Amino acid sequence: MLKVGLTGGIASGKSTVDRMLVELGAHLVDTDQLARRVVEPGSPALAEIAQAFGPEMIAADGSLDRPRMRALAFGDEQARNRLNAIVHPRINQLVAAELTRLAEGAPQGVAIVDVPLLFETGGEKRFDCTVLVYVPEAVQMRRLMARDHCEAQAAQEALKAQMPLENKKKKADFLVDNSGGLDETLKQVQRLWQDLLGKARSTQPRS
Repeated sequence: MLKVGLTGGIASGKSTVDRMLVELGAHLVDTDQLARRVVEPGSPALAEIAQAFGPEMIAADGSLDRPRMRALAFGDEQARNRLNAIVHPRINQLVAAELTRLAEGAPQGVAIVDVPLLFETGGEKRFDCTVLVYVPEAVQMRRLMARDHCEAQAAQEALKAQMPLENKKKKADFLVDNSGGLDETLKQVQRLWQDLLGKARSTQPRS
């Protein structure tokens, strides 16, 4: 199975590209969903978060207070790194288990692993190739402000918490420019899918 790390930036449209690839036949592993499993009430990771950042990070229902945790992580690099050190190893374990399961059922398939902080954490080494969903920073800012109903300063702080997309552009094997309309993005994704299928076939052992 071809293992593809897909990334982007906040409000760049990764979910849109994920959905298009799944419709074309890809298997999707969404690390955001796995991250929620990692910090479920009663989990070791949630207990470690409470110990590291204080009990106020736990909501009344015993779940992670995501808005409070997000605000702290976006505004404090040290806190963000501490949080990542708690959750990322556990997420990686779940990703590896899911990829093993998918490979058993579809050894010639293509698995897309959506990893928001792929290059920030050096996670690209775990994949056969990488895809970046790209938009210019001005488009990213505009979409983020519209999506989250936030001011420019808050949007800028969120962008600072991630590697700039221009830097990620230099690291990615494939690029999908999502700054235009959906039809334009779909055409790029269809071309990408053919490239990934070819790459998947070329990595299969010869009989």
